[in-house]
Amino acid sequence: MSTQTPTHTLTVNGQTIAVAHGTTVAAALAIAGNGVSRISVSGQARAPVCGMGVCQECRVWVNGQRRLGCQTLCAAGMEVVSTHNTALGQML
Repeated sequence: MSTQTPTHTLTVNGQTIAVAHGTTVAAALAIAGNGVSRISVSGQARAPVCGMGVCQECRVWVNGQRRLGCQTLCAAGMEVVSTHNTALGQML
């Protein structure tokens, strides 16, 4: 008996990736590359830390709206942009 895990195709920082159903946006960032979600005011790369939305280091843009990557599940067709990859990141 063979079962296939359902997948979603989404875009992360301009790169199309496929992830398993139930994958968080924070995990998709790691799958797509280095996992950096934003740049701090001191210029340091930041990535998700707590995995439960408390630290807010996973802040990203999802379909043009600000979201916490560790609290957002991936969906088909979703567009994710790390805040360090856009001028919009300055607003986060």
